[in-house]
Amino acid sequence: MEVDAALEEKSPARDQGRRQRLRKGLYLLPSAFTAANVGMGYYAVMAALRGFQLLHGGTEATAQELAGATAHFDNAGRAIGWAILFDTLDGRIARLTKTTTEIGIQFDSIADVLTFGIAPAVLVYAWGYGAAFPDGSPAHQLGWFLSFMFLLCGAFRLARFNVQATRPRTLAEGTAKVDKKSFVGLPIPAAAGLIAAIVHFTPEPLFSYGRQLSTLYCGLLMALIAILSALMVSTIRYSSFKALGAGRRSTTKMMLMLAAAGMLIWQFSQYFLLIIVGSYVLHGIVFRVASFVRARFQSLKN
Repeated sequence: MEVDAALEEKSPARDQGRRQRLRKGLYLLPSAFTAANVGMGYYAVMAALRGFQLLHGGTEATAQELAGATAHFDNAGRAIGWAILFDTLDGRIARLTKTTTEIGIQFDSIADVLTFGIAPAVLVYAWGYGAAFPDGSPAHQLGWFLSFMFLLCGAFRLARFNVQATRPRTLAEGTAKVDKKSFVGLPIPAAAGLIAAIVHFTPEPLFSYGRQLSTLYCGLLMALIAILSALMVSTIRYSSFKALGAGRRSTTKMMLMLAAAGMLIWQFSQYFLLIIVGSYVLHGIVFRVASFVRARFQSLKN
């Protein structure tokens, strides 16, 4: 009887110890996904560099080396796509388990600079204008500069997001709280995702299309990089989708949509990913133009 009583006294302490260990494990879970994000970013950088190395600066590349470079570029684009998934999951898991920490937020921002800033900047250079234009030419130097600006604007976008998240703004109701429905400026994962989707859609390096076509494609690519950089530091609002699937009624619909999207990505990843990311990048611009036209129409009407 005395032994049973002692065990009963120790049982609450043992349960409390288990709960504390479980809690510590939950705190590590979001960071594990962030670490996976970093791993994908590092892999994307190394794959892009390896592919560029096989091209020999756009000269003397054999058919076998060209095929190897194409595979490396495709893998780099896929890695950035997986990193977007990990980046989405770490935030969702942290909010669901209520394990958001200050160090986790900073760790996530640093990871995003690598994976969605440095990796796509290196990838678009290696796959696109880095091999298509002669080293030292004005076009080559312009491409190098635009890749740098993409990285710089992406880092600024992340810094501004962190400041806005810690300084709530006053909403229409007059209460000070964080607006979770939208982002200010194009999120850097979306900008990186569009680059990765384009590379995944056509992973062959641009210089392989011939001099005239490669010059045209690289010019369009540089214009796209400049637009994405400007969108990241703009004040155009983009939907955050953080409240998507939060309600009980919408959970089932959300699961069905995710299952359908996952199957479409599995079967038609080259087309479906480009459509999804491209639509997201465009929707902010379309909404801004529509609101501007609506405001002008109202002012003229009055």
